[in-house]
Amino acid sequence: MKLSILAVGHKPPAWVAAGCAEYAKRMPRELPLAVVEIKPEPRGAKSREQLLAAEKVRLKAAMQGFSRVVALDERGLDLTTRQLAQRLESWMREGGDTAFVIGGADGIDDEIKARADAVLRLSSLTLPHALARLLLSEQLYRAISTIRGHPYHRED
Repeated sequence: MKLSILAVGHKPPAWVAAGCAEYAKRMPRELPLAVVEIKPEPRGAKSREQLLAAEKVRLKAAMQGFSRVVALDERGLDLTTRQLAQRLESWMREGGDTAFVIGGADGIDDEIKARADAVLRLSSLTLPHALARLLLSEQLYRAISTIRGHPYHRED
């Protein structure tokens, strides 16, 4: 099973890219993680709806071949690390590649969210999109560490 983070946005700061690369490197061979940048629509005088529609086309193209799509949205389900690990373990049993979608500055088109198998949020706080990539990368690594009983994640 492969995991991909499909992130609408420009090239992130070097420290974000390095952090995502570090967590991707730590993932087991049977669960590789990739971060795929999706070009945002140039803003200009376009409406929010026009921007989201253009990005939706790019996201749908990038989502091809994934059997599971998880949209990240501030109104999504709030999971604990343990609950994310349980979901990841279930997805691993089911098989199929999983795409995590992080929208651009205006979010994700409603059609993408409606098509998603799950809609999750990383935090109740508003996060910069580049930081969301890094946080999700770390949480996916933490989830697989939890599944494998690795001491990276500690709970009371």
